[in-house]
Amino acid sequence: MTLSAWAVSGAARLPATVPVDPDAPTARRWATEELANPVYHQRASLLSRIIEWISHQLSGIRATGLPSPVVLLLLLAVVAVVVTIAFVLNGPVRRSHRVASGRGVLDADDVRTSEEIRRAADAAGAAGNWTLAVVERFRALVRGLEERTVLDERAGRTAHEAAEAAADRLPGLGAELVDAGRLFDTVAYGHESASAADDTRLRELDARVRAARPVATARAAGVPS
Repeated sequence: MTLSAWAVSGAARLPATVPVDPDAPTARRWATEELANPVYHQRASLLSRIIEWISHQLSGIRATGLPSPVVLLLLLAVVAVVVTIAFVLNGPVRRSHRVASGRGVLDADDVRTSEEIRRAADAAGAAGNWTLAVVERFRALVRGLEERTVLDERAGRTAHEAAEAAADRLPGLGAELVDAGRLFDTVAYGHESASAADDTRLRELDARVRAARPVATARAAGVPS
């Protein structure tokens, strides 16, 4: 057998699972193909700059003379960083910021009266949906205070802001109002479930708020503090 024939025969017997050590162009191509995944482009304005930087770094690998295993480690590290960035920008952390930025009690397009909202709360409670019942119950409480001009009408007011302002006018119920606002936030935005006892507590508080007579304050009368 000639030397060339032996080489061909030996190459044919090589296993298909021999590890591959890519050169710089191959590593660059792999990185480009991996980063073509749509998840990396959900925030293209930032990720496109990251991809451009990665391509620039990989273009200099040949000049550095790094061994192939180092090239692979660098490639994996870069991909891991990009995946982490994509997760942070589009995953639960990002969603939590979006939720935190819109924690209003009443939306601008919610024109229901307090009685309409109370009926919605009653319907949710009758269906056993205590979470929705509690959310609607607190909304009815706030809308009722607006209708009585105890609170000024303001869309996007948070539960904490509404509770603090109401407590200023109804000091005898201040602690309960603040606690009710905290419950609303926990149920509406904290992904916690409410109970029948929670709905009963807010129903009773709503009744006491409607019966309470607000006190005049310097802020409510428009007198500078």
